[in-house]
Amino acid sequence: MSAQKKIAVVLSGCGVNDGSEIHEAVMTLLAIDRQGAAYQCFAPNVAQRDVIDHVTGKPTAETRNVLVESARIARGQIRDLASFDANDFDGLIFPGGFGAAKNLCSYAVDGPDCTVQPTVAAAILGMKKAGKPIGALCIAPMLLAKVLGDVTVTIGNDPGCAADIAKMGGTHQLRDHGEVTVDRANRVVTTPCYMLNATIRQIADGADNLVRALLELS
Repeated sequence: MSAQKKIAVVLSGCGVNDGSEIHEAVMTLLAIDRQGAAYQCFAPNVAQRDVIDHVTGKPTAETRNVLVESARIARGQIRDLASFDANDFDGLIFPGGFGAAKNLCSYAVDGPDCTVQPTVAAAILGMKKAGKPIGALCIAPMLLAKVLGDVTVTIGNDPGCAADIAKMGGTHQLRDHGEVTVDRANRVVTTPCYMLNATIRQIADGADNLVRALLELS
């Protein structure tokens, strides 16, 4: 009997407007578990770029920590991303949400000239060097385009984001609900999720298909 595969999931806070998109994060964890693998959540131990009131959509004067907020989704079972070791995992997945574009990198502010949080870049490059697959949902493929450059990904059908991916050296593919783009050369799997006007069922389909493709690559 083969050993159970282990997947690292990197969260970026808790809530679509300033952290991880909760539906995408939870559906990813569910898909990993249902497909017979194990997961471990990680997050960088850094301050959030901002804190958004999810009722009004407006910023507040609060300050919050990405690791502390991500622990809400992980039920406390989470590790500092600085401790991540690619040798310990068979795959790495980034759910979306504005936290991926604000806290894991600065794409929300700087566009294609963004910088990537150092522990995030190190995790991606560590998996790349080890020849292990990486998945990203929603806006998170921007991380992979910025760090890896010549990679094929999808964020759905948004022309502005597609143009930014090209500026970062990547190639964008149009994809619909639940569909995935698989870049076998780079061992990367991406899916649009809430970059499209989606239902939670469609988010579940995308997460399930992404995890299945990632496990096949591993």
